[in-house]
Formats: sequence, structure tokens, C-alpha cells
Amino acid sequence: MTEAEYKKLEEESVHLKYFGIPKLLPHLKPYRRMIIFMMLIGAFSTLGDVIMPLFQRYSINHYIAENTIDTLPFFIILYIAVLLIKVFCGYNSSLCCSRLEMYIGRDLKQKSFDHVQTLSFSYFNQNSVGYIHSRIMSDSGRIGGLVSWEMMDAVYNTTYFVGAIAVMLSINPLLTLFVVLVIPLVVIISAVLKKKLSWYQRVMRHLNSKITGSINEGITGAKTMKTLVCEDKMISEYQDETEDMKRHSVKEAGFHGLLWGSLATASYVALAAVLWYGGHITLEQLLEIGTLSIFMSYAMGIMGPIQWVVSSISNLITVQVNIERITKLLETESDVADSAEITEKYGDMFHPKKENWEDIRGDIEFEDVSFKYPDGEEYVLNHFNLKIPFGTNVAIVGETGAGKSTLVNLVCRFFEPTQGRVLIDGRDARERSQLWLHSHIGYVLQTPHLFSGTIRDNLRYGAPDATDEEIMEALRIVSADKIIAKNEAGLDTQVGEGGDLLSTGEKQLISFARAIIADPRILVLDEATSSIDTFTEQLIQNAITTVIAGRTSFVIAHRLSTIREADIILVVKNGTIIESGTHAELMKMKGYYHSLYTTQYEREKMNALLGAREDA
Repeated sequence: MTEAEYKKLEEESVHLKYFGIPKLLPHLKPYRRMIIFMMLIGAFSTLGDVIMPLFQRYSINHYIAENTIDTLPFFIILYIAVLLIKVFCGYNSSLCCSRLEMYIGRDLKQKSFDHVQTLSFSYFNQNSVGYIHSRIMSDSGRIGGLVSWEMMDAVYNTTYFVGAIAVMLSINPLLTLFVVLVIPLVVIISAVLKKKLSWYQRVMRHLNSKITGSINEGITGAKTMKTLVCEDKMISEYQDETEDMKRHSVKEAGFHGLLWGSLATASYVALAAVLWYGGHITLEQLLEIGTLSIFMSYAMGIMGPIQWVVSSISNLITVQVNIERITKLLETESDVADSAEITEKYGDMFHPKKENWEDIRGDIEFEDVSFKYPDGEEYVLNHFNLKIPFGTNVAIVGETGAGKSTLVNLVCRFFEPTQGRVLIDGRDARERSQLWLHSHIGYVLQTPHLFSGTIRDNLRYGAPDATDEEIMEALRIVSADKIIAKNEAGLDTQVGEGGDLLSTGEKQLISFARAIIADPRILVLDEATSSIDTFTEQLIQNAITTVIAGRTSFVIAHRLSTIREADIILVVKNGTIIESGTHAELMKMKGYYHSLYTTQYEREKMNALLGAREDA
């Protein structure tokens, strides 16, 4: 890990009080009855372990010392009854633990995943897939285990410790003192090593996220990696990360071993003292042999709870890191959020109140808008004003990385203006819900993404209630019906993970159909034809001419020849709009757009000429 990563990790650490347990209480509330039942039945099971040595004491002092078996039948029946009750309670407490672990883990995964859906683009820009995946999957599972099995262990060990101490005190308070003297030592040693263990656990979780991200990149980018012949670089980077993980794991294990060894030594020193003193008073006939026997059983048994303290503190330190991470995720607020009043009227992402949704026309206005990205320092837009009447076709052009997507992101409300307002139909976009706006927007990305499943499934992401006839009509409009025609499975054709079973052009056509199937009033094409073949581009261009009619549309263009008919062209350079107008107006200005267009035109003309010569 670099110094910067160490510093960032320290800054991100929440340092929750009481191991973060209070943060979990709201998530445990639905299962409080199950938890109470689990604890009660677990305590009854543990009482069986406390009672068992008393049978041992009675049998030694009565049957062996007095050489009689007069009450043996009753003794056997009572012993078996206690044993059966203990087994029954132990089985049910374990069953409750398993269920609780699954329920809590499921709930935290669901809540985390749902919350991630509400976060804005900036969160995903600043956090990797591995980072988010680790929190949703690994952290929630660890917390589920804490709430169930660790809680059950706490009930067992606390009940046994209290019960055993109570019995020992009733037998010989002085002998009991040798056992309880070790408890302050346990507390002191644990307090000294807790902070260091917590830090190393936090570092290891961070490294685990990095490794998960590397695995994700190595799998999803396998094709690119092989074409670039960079397997050795990926392997080297992964090896460095796992070596870093191993190094910190060894250090953490060293501190854990020091903690365990110190406390175990203290425990067995106390046990040795009990043996010495107990044996001495037994030889003086001040203590019965059967009583010493059960005292030793309790003393040995109490070593378990004392060692559990060591283990549980280590586990709590480990899980504290998980609680910190998942708590931070659940408490992360989106940079773009609806106010409480808007949510009350229009509903939220999961509970929309569509009966209150107004119709949308598609008039858009930028009113004195200034904007800088949440993790940026410079303004991308400065006091920008623009009116876009309904039905206008807006083209946005510029070099790669010039900031062409910024305007579209503000219109779609993926980001909020730093200053000023974006008006939709004359009203501030923030006066209505995000879901209302997004449901009226069709968006086609430069790099299309299809979800695993069939072509039908993917189009229904755009319109869940669409019939097969409506799906085929959307496919026909963008000429994607040819994909259906050449596949025997038709709409049931599997697209594969991310659409990998289809060509890039086919994926783009299907994503285009998915964008328009809900008849959006605002259509965004983000360089939708930049990565496809000429034939598919022509199909999409023909479809664009059809579908933009009667809609407000934004076309982020890579090939300038495709946007000459746009109503207005915005020219972006270094994040600033430097020119605007129609194609003819911009060409007359002989400015930056003119330079871009003529350069690209000459390049395309040269490529066409070279292609014609090769064909000849």
C-alpha cells in the first residue's frame, strides 16, 4: 500500500463506539423475538453444562466414597432428562442462529444494493466495482455471522461463566478468587492490543477490496488483456497486491497470537494456582474429593469463556471494520436527491406515485448554470444560458474528453448544477422527482450494455409491461428486427453476459430499441454510432431521423457528418461551449467547428479513396 492509501484509509475510518453494535440495532429490530428466543433457549442449553458437574460431584461423594448404589436408578433418569433437554435446546438454538445469520445477511445485502441504486454518478466515478462489491457481499455476511453465532457464543459463555462462578462461590469463595483474578488481566491485555488489531483488520479489508477489483478487471477485461499481450503485467500487479495482503496478514496474525498467547498463559497460571490450593486443602480433608473434582471441571470450563473473550474481542475488532464499511455505505448520501416534499408527492425510486406525475412536453432551459464535478475544482460550465424548445435536435460536438456529456448529465439530472437552474417545461427539474424525469428519457450509450437474459428481457427493462408486438415494433423502427429474423429463438435469443453473444452493432441496435420502446419525450444519443460498422451506422442514422421527430433530442456526435441537419450544434472545448449555431452558420464562422469538420471530412474522403483502391 502507498502512503496516500494509508492516509486515506485512516481518514475514512469511522472508529465506531462499542464495536459499532448500536449501529446494527435498527437492522435487528424485525428479528428481536427470534433473537430473544435464541438467547433464552441457548441459556437453558448452557445451564445443562453448568448442572452436569454436580452429577459428577454426587456420584463421587455418594456412590464411590460411600460405596452404595441405592439411588442409582433415579440418578440415571434425572441425568438422561437433563441431557435430553440440553440437546433439544442446543439444536433449536443452533437452528435459530443459522436462520438469523441468513436473514440478517440477506437484509443487509438488499438494503446495501437498494441504497447503491439511489446514489449518483459521482459515487461510481470515485469507487471501484470491487470496493462496492466487497461491502455488499463480504461485509454483510460477516455481520450476519456476528449477530447470530457470536451472539450465541456470548450467551453460552456468559451463562456458563456466571453459573460456574455462582456454584464455585457457594463451594469455596477463596478458591474461586484464584480464577476470577485473571479477568482484570484479560481486560488490560485486550485494551492494549485492540487498537493495533483493529488497524490491521481495516488495512486487510482495504487490500481485499483491491484484490477483488483486480480479479474483476482480469475477468471482464480478459479479451483486451490477451489482445494487448499484457498478461504478465496483470499477473505482476496481482502478485504485488496479494503479497501486500500476505505481509499485513502476517503482522495481524502476530498481534493476534500475542494476544491469545498472553491471555492463555494468564488463564493457565490461574488454573495452576487452583490446583495447588485445592489439592492442599483436600489433603487436609477440608474439601471432599468429589467437590474438588467438580471444582476442577468448572475451573477448566471457565477457561473456555476466558479464551472466548480473547477470540470474541478479535472477532469484534474484525467485524467492526465490516460494520464501519457497510455503515458508511448505507449512510452515504447521494449528490442528487429529491427533497422530502417531492418524495411525499411523487414517491421515490421504489414506491413511485405515478398518479401525481404530470405529463412532460420537453422544453428545456439552462438558466445561468455553473457546474463543477463533486471531485473537481474547476468549473466546467460558467453562467451558461440556453433555451431548447420542444422538438429541437441538439448536437454536441468536440474532441474526446472536451466535456460533451456534461450538458446531457445535467439535463438528465445525473448531476445537479453547482449554481443556477435547469428548467424542464418551465419548472426547476428539482421540483419533480428524478424517477419522473428519467422515465421520460431514452438514453443510448456509446458502449452499449445488455443485461444477461433474452432480447425480450432487455427491451422490457425499458418498458416492463411491453407486449411482444410492441417489442417487435421498437426493434423494427431501428432495423433490429433482422437480429430476430436470423435467430431461431427469436425474442428468446440469449444475449450473454453484458451482451457478449452479440456483435457490437447488434448490441447497439437493441439498446437503441430499448431506449425508445417507452416513447420517451427526451432522447439522448451519446456517440451511439462511434464504435460500429458503416452499415449499422447507416441503419441507426435512418432510425434517428424517424425517432427524433416529435422529441427533444441530444446527439453527442463523433462523426460530424451525421449531425449537419441538427437544429443547433454546440461546440465544446476544454469543458466550455465556445460556438453554437446551425451547421451552415458554424461553417460560415470559419472557427473551431469549421476546422474540426473540414479535417474530419478530408480524413473520411482519404479513407474512402484508399478503400476504393484496395477493392480495385
